[in-house]
Amino acid sequence: MDLATPIAAGLKIDWAQMPTYNTIMSVAAGAGLLLVVGFARRLADPGRALNAEGWSMAFGVLGTILTLTGLHMTLTWPLAAGGFPFDNVIFGEPSLAFGVLLLFAAFYLWRRAERLEEAPDRIASVAATAGPVSVFVLGMGLASIAIACAGVGYELFAAPPEEPISGAFADYPMVEAVFISGLYALVGVGGVLFPFALKAGRTAAFKVTQVCWFLAGLAFLLFGAMNYFTHIGLIVNTM
Repeated sequence: MDLATPIAAGLKIDWAQMPTYNTIMSVAAGAGLLLVVGFARRLADPGRALNAEGWSMAFGVLGTILTLTGLHMTLTWPLAAGGFPFDNVIFGEPSLAFGVLLLFAAFYLWRRAERLEEAPDRIASVAATAGPVSVFVLGMGLASIAIACAGVGYELFAAPPEEPISGAFADYPMVEAVFISGLYALVGVGGVLFPFALKAGRTAAFKVTQVCWFLAGLAFLLFGAMNYFTHIGLIVNTM
């Protein structure tokens, strides 16, 4: 994920006033979405051991990263003194929400690992527990769709020309706007369907939610990993 809109060549940035760490946020969010999908598939396969402690550890690691970075970005307004206050809303708040959800999922799995392993219907057991919090997931799903609409409507997310790879599309801001907004839309659709997926179990809503989150998770993880190169290049080119 990129923090800037198209800026003229020769850009110089005071990076002491422009902290950015949505690289690790993107990787962690992508990994988290992929693991949620993987956990759902494991739950649906009664022939495979759940290994709830392992899932708890994975969710806890990612939840800690997203909660800390999302909380700091959410409460530091704006995070980057050079501008872009919308980044706090677009990146900080969803990361905080997802991080806290992952942390509580980790706590639940750690405390209930043995009971969940022995449950006759593991999906039904987890669905009953997650039912109340699904209202918040639905709300954040709608928020993600709103972010997607804002990204396209205001042509956000475009990188400056000084940024490697992504900067090649600096003259075409809608390219990255549509791409990143599309990822938020996928996350949002999955979030909106989540309460229905819990109730329906192994039906269409359950499968569509998995597909949306898998595609978005894979893209966020790969894009975030790529941005370790592109953001380093942007810093070098604008110091």
